[in-house]
Amino acid sequence: MEGLLDLPRSGRPPRLNAVHLAELARLVEEGPDIAVHGVVRWRCVDLQAEIKARFDVDLSERQVGRILGQLEFTRLSVRPRHPQTDEAAQQAFKKTSRAW
Repeated sequence: MEGLLDLPRSGRPPRLNAVHLAELARLVEEGPDIAVHGVVRWRCVDLQAEIKARFDVDLSERQVGRILGQLEFTRLSVRPRHPQTDEAAQQAFKKTSRAW
């Protein structure tokens, strides 16, 4: 019966180690800084460039998406808002505009 046991399989070691994955997860949770990263939300292509810059590891967009899935991130995006939005003016408009 011992011959039927699965032995550990060798394979290519992961390109990102546990420390890199933890930092990537923190980066995704914090979100991008528009002044630093130039984007308002992370896309796989943006994270691909950030991984290359921080860890000097080349990954494809698809690999980045797989890694995000393994880290249990989903493809959600917040509703877009203009940076110069005036909340007070919007609320005033809602209260004073005619209803249909």
